Amino acid sequence: MFFRFPCARWPLIIALGAAVAGCGKAPVAQVSAKVADDNQPAGWSHYGGDEGGSHFSKATQITPDNVRQLQVAWTYRTGDLAPDSFADKVNHAAFEATPILAQNTLYACSPRNRVFALDPESGRERWHYDANPDTKGVYMMTCRGVAYYRDAGAAENAACATRIFAGTVDGRLLALDATTGKPCADFGNNGILDLRPPLGKVLPADYVISSAPTVVGDRVITGAQVADLIRSDVPSGVIRAFNARTGAMEWAFEPLPPDWPQHEGFVPGAPNAWAPFSADTQRKLLFVPTGNPAGDYYSADRHGNDYYGSSIVALDTDTGRVVWHFQTVHHDIWDYDLPAQPLLFDFPGENGPVPALVQATKTGLLFVLNRETGKPLLPIEERPVPQGGVTPQFVSRTQPFPLLPEPLHPLQLTEDDIWGFTWFDRQACLKQFQALRNEGIFTPVGTDPTLQYPGFMGGSNWGGVSWDPSRNLLIANTTRVAATVQLVPREQAANSKERLEPQAGTPYAFKRRPLLSPLGAPCNRPPWGVLTAIDMRTGKHAWEVPLGTTRDQAPPPIWLNLGVPNTGGSLLTASGLTFIGAATDTYLRAFRTETGEELWKDRLPAGGNATPMTYRLRADGKQYVVIAAGGHAHLGTKLGDYIVAYTLP
Repeated sequence: MFFRFPCARWPLIIALGAAVAGCGKAPVAQVSAKVADDNQPAGWSHYGGDEGGSHFSKATQITPDNVRQLQVAWTYRTGDLAPDSFADKVNHAAFEATPILAQNTLYACSPRNRVFALDPESGRERWHYDANPDTKGVYMMTCRGVAYYRDAGAAENAACATRIFAGTVDGRLLALDATTGKPCADFGNNGILDLRPPLGKVLPADYVISSAPTVVGDRVITGAQVADLIRSDVPSGVIRAFNARTGAMEWAFEPLPPDWPQHEGFVPGAPNAWAPFSADTQRKLLFVPTGNPAGDYYSADRHGNDYYGSSIVALDTDTGRVVWHFQTVHHDIWDYDLPAQPLLFDFPGENGPVPALVQATKTGLLFVLNRETGKPLLPIEERPVPQGGVTPQFVSRTQPFPLLPEPLHPLQLTEDDIWGFTWFDRQACLKQFQALRNEGIFTPVGTDPTLQYPGFMGGSNWGGVSWDPSRNLLIANTTRVAATVQLVPREQAANSKERLEPQAGTPYAFKRRPLLSPLGAPCNRPPWGVLTAIDMRTGKHAWEVPLGTTRDQAPPPIWLNLGVPNTGGSLLTASGLTFIGAATDTYLRAFRTETGEELWKDRLPAGGNATPMTYRLRADGKQYVVIAAGGHAHLGTKLGDYIVAYTLP
């Protein structure tokens, strides 16, 4: 899905602005009442703000009335781009981290697994620890966050009484003293737990911990990103809980069907869970979003292990026992794995709040479930879907479709949706489109080129959705770029000069690419990225606006507010602001949560393809908004190694 507009080939299409300026226009902004500053501290203790991933802060010092006054308070550089550390691998980096705030310190990690602690009001480094991972063959080096643990049984000033847990791109789990950054000697092997040996055959880049671990009680729990599209015998995607003091494994959940035959060790190719988890400590529940099993776009050899694939799985945090699960894609052959942290919220039911969960998906569908039972809180129906593809591959006859909330992404692409900057551009796109098999979402992948829409990057991706409890609004950013996908028989692949994904162990290699015009722009009509608000009292869209401009992808003056591909998430505040970077044009923006009106933006030193956070340490202190600005190599944004903090004058 990632693309770059080839600027040198663009015509000077000034008239285009008039033709598309009204695309996705926001509703007229409503003037909301001023929000009084409540002078209360506000924290950010987990990757998603809280353990349920709401991305919401009660902070109110920065408001819709004063947000235009925001200015840079401090900038920190991680050192990842220094010549002796990262320059040789810069083309494989994505700085997607969201810092957390604990014991009046900011903690985060860099793509190359430098874990660091900062003074929240000055940005001064307090310590850093370099994990020095083996990065050979890693497709994308990233570290989205870390987790904090307080050992209730330890003396307050004892070494490692408080700990920072972080994963690495070479499959290790780190335990560091939160005060000093030194490895905790009593955890694993001097603060390091290698998670790979129990998995059997693990090649370089097979097993990457990209998302923050989850701490529940005295356990630290993690899954991992297992290599996609490489081979069918990649390591198991087992989810494991470790004692937070010693590193001893306390339970393991392998996403295999309950009737799977007895076996020793972990089963290669079992579904993995690479996105962040959510937890409900009160109910002792862990919510795990899973991917599809190995085989990816070919499923005949999966032997039934799709049971927990592309599902939300609720586990008992004490035992790892499955409490319930809900599958969002049956027998997934589209790479529609669950990419985002499940969001926990109180659903506004007819008889009062209901403990709920909403799962964002690459398909753009949102599933709203009772988090105690897994039962839908909004209706979901099974609909017939297209059949065919290759034999003997099984294709599910139906797929689940929520009736509400309304989809975040169109589920069909027609000739009327094909677009171009010029007539010639559109004709080239139309010719490509007409050659593709296209029966809507869930069209089976075969040996003929097939349209995939939503594309393999979504829809929603790892940034997920955010929740404003006072306004009952769910905020989501999504990408809309069509793709073409195709299975290539093994014999044909052996002689191909094209770039193919091997899928070794299956009869087919695979190729996929975004559907682009000769000018490098998506062939589907813009917006190519949107920000959407859903009123959860009705399940309907409250507003939708384009997210991002063509700046940095097109030459001046062709900087148009068309909405662009994006990766990252949003931050909501009680004062009624939605902050988001994510887009390819390297801005951090603030929108009015109630209407989608853009109120402020500022140019970042590198791509803001991360999720921002906010905090206020003291009643007499300032509120800060912080974002990692380091870009995303595959999205084509400017690379860097910055953490940028904003505050009011």
